[in-house]
Amino acid sequence: MADSVAVVMPRLRTEPLERTALLDAGANLVVHGPAVGLRSTVSSYVALTKPRIIELLLVSTIPTMFVAERGVPGLWLMVCTLVGGTLAAGGANAINMVVDVDIDTIMKRTQGRPLVTGAMTPRAALTFAISIEAAAFAFLWATVNLLSAVLAVSACLFYVFIYTLWLKRSSTQNIVIGGAAGAAPVLIGWSAVTNRLDWAPIVLFAVIFFWTPPHFWALAVKYRDDYSAAHVPMLPSVVSFSQTVSAMLRYTVVMVACTIAFYWIGDMGWIYLVAAIASGGFFLAQVLGLAKIGRDGTDPNKASMRLFGWSITYLVILFGAMAVDQLVVHGI
Repeated sequence: MADSVAVVMPRLRTEPLERTALLDAGANLVVHGPAVGLRSTVSSYVALTKPRIIELLLVSTIPTMFVAERGVPGLWLMVCTLVGGTLAAGGANAINMVVDVDIDTIMKRTQGRPLVTGAMTPRAALTFAISIEAAAFAFLWATVNLLSAVLAVSACLFYVFIYTLWLKRSSTQNIVIGGAAGAAPVLIGWSAVTNRLDWAPIVLFAVIFFWTPPHFWALAVKYRDDYSAAHVPMLPSVVSFSQTVSAMLRYTVVMVACTIAFYWIGDMGWIYLVAAIASGGFFLAQVLGLAKIGRDGTDPNKASMRLFGWSITYLVILFGAMAVDQLVVHGI
């Protein structure tokens, strides 16, 4: 059984003896005690997919479809795109958990995940992940189009092989480059409607791409000790707080510039432009405020988590305004 897991879990560095022993034990884990109920089992499989992350990814999909349609897309098309996208993202996240079971065991933030607690074996998790990934491709091809199916699976492969297996444990640019996988839903949403890609979805891809580093680094500031303990070179655990905030600021500026550029490239209306400028300006102010906190010696954890929370709200506002803009402009 351990051999099957090793196919997707090559050693990227020499693991300490105790961690290697933990992996070997986890690969052959048998859950003892009272029988696990159906509800608990289902919950464990759902947890593998990281549903909260999927929700965030899907926030950008439907508004992008509104822009591509210049109105309201067909209900069936939206449902199929969301279902297929959920399966694809869930499969990628589940594979990520199989690969990262060793560091998830070390990090306090992830010690409740099903592979760490022993709710299921790596073999079961990997089988589930590959199955729903294959189902995602087949479902999107059958109900949406081949381009959307290819984009969804390509995002999964990028997330697993480029981010999880390569960059996450080897480079401070891990979340920067790896963030491309999280930006794929806008491409999938656009192609679902038009069956092609244009400059507009590419700019939206850039918005999510540049949003990801400040969003994730805000969280990583609080858990920098966790990343250090797991030997994951996430930027806040490798460089100083001020250097991290400087990097966050650069990406935020480019992100806001991309949102404003989309006003012209995406042929958007005034509702979107006002929302992009106002929410983007507040985002910048939050990052600048974080820099001030770092200089006066105050513990930055609370402020960084406020920024993390705002970054999610920001995405909802921006893409929500995008959909409303299309409804108003086209009189729907």
